Amino acid sequence: MGMFKEFKAFAMKGNVIDLAIGVVIGAAFGKIVSSLIEDVITPLILKPALETAKLSEIEQLVAFGGVKYGVFLSSLINFVIVAFVLFIVIKAINAYKKKNEIEEIVVPKGPTQEELLTEIRDLLKK
Repeated sequence: MGMFKEFKAFAMKGNVIDLAIGVVIGAAFGKIVSSLIEDVITPLILKPALETAKLSEIEQLVAFGGVKYGVFLSSLINFVIVAFVLFIVIKAINAYKKKNEIEEIVVPKGPTQEELLTEIRDLLKK
């Protein structure tokens, strides 16, 4: 019974639950990014180039000796787009955090400690 209680205490720690939530949200975010890349950005960028080459998909590209390099190019382009989109997202998040930190740092100015002590001294003299 002691091992069960110890496991329960471990599983219910805040760090473990936070990690589990992060993994689930990360997986969902991964699907959003994949959909953005495959369904929105890649067609916008590649469609004109593929139409010029008279191809419907980049995977149809064939090199010398029947080696298909189109699949590799597709994966490479998807990677670059994903990396760029994540860069933009992280940059926006960092800018938002920095803006909030600046707002938090700004403290309304009030009387200094010396001014308060002077006021107290003057009141005590009266």
